[in-house]
Amino acid sequence: MLLAIDIGNTNITCGIFADGRLKKRFNIATSEYSFATLKKAMMKASIDDAIICSVVPFATNKVAKDLKGFLGKNAYIIGEDIKVPIKNLYRKPKEVGQDRLVNAYAGVLLYGSPLIVIDFGTAITFDVISKNKEYLGGMILPGLGISLEALYERTALLPKIKLESPRELIGRSTKNSMLSGIVYGFACLADDLSERIKAQIGKGVKVIATGGNISLITKYCRKIDKIDPDLTLKGLNLLYRNT
Repeated sequence: MLLAIDIGNTNITCGIFADGRLKKRFNIATSEYSFATLKKAMMKASIDDAIICSVVPFATNKVAKDLKGFLGKNAYIIGEDIKVPIKNLYRKPKEVGQDRLVNAYAGVLLYGSPLIVIDFGTAITFDVISKNKEYLGGMILPGLGISLEALYERTALLPKIKLESPRELIGRSTKNSMLSGIVYGFACLADDLSERIKAQIGKGVKVIATGGNISLITKYCRKIDKIDPDLTLKGLNLLYRNT
């Protein structure tokens, strides 16, 4: 069994794979991580290996240390022990987050190319892959939660509210006006940017969506071809099996 771990700024997303298939998936808040919590969530799964993709260095070190004590060997870390085998055309390739490369790699293997992967996480990222399976680059935007928090923190009268589906397009309360602006606004942004990218890189482009806020936002989007909430975990499993 393989334990795949995607460490993000908000959540640590974990998947247990057996014979290449995802058997169990669970989240742990990054700020609340402890090995006891991880072990409890794994229940009694007999883990043989672990693989980690992370954008949070201090959490990477903690999780890797815990897993070494548990497994008796080091977990594989993307970017260090395993390099994502995709041609990276960023001007400074090391600047690209490993999660973005994993998503691109998984997207190409599972859905083909050319491809746009939109990850609705703490930050929203667009990753663009050419018909020749090259990582071209993309975009980074503040996520839905960050944007909602900024409205509260940077204004005098707007309230702190929970991110959820808006009741209406035309908000008739402050809360629903904020939710409508954030959710419909980012849905329209995702659709329009996807169309602009398609116009630049050519025909046959698929749009794949993933990330922690995927279940909330995608029902408001019109240009997404496939929703895959487990894309990063699947990418980690593919990298482990193909390396």
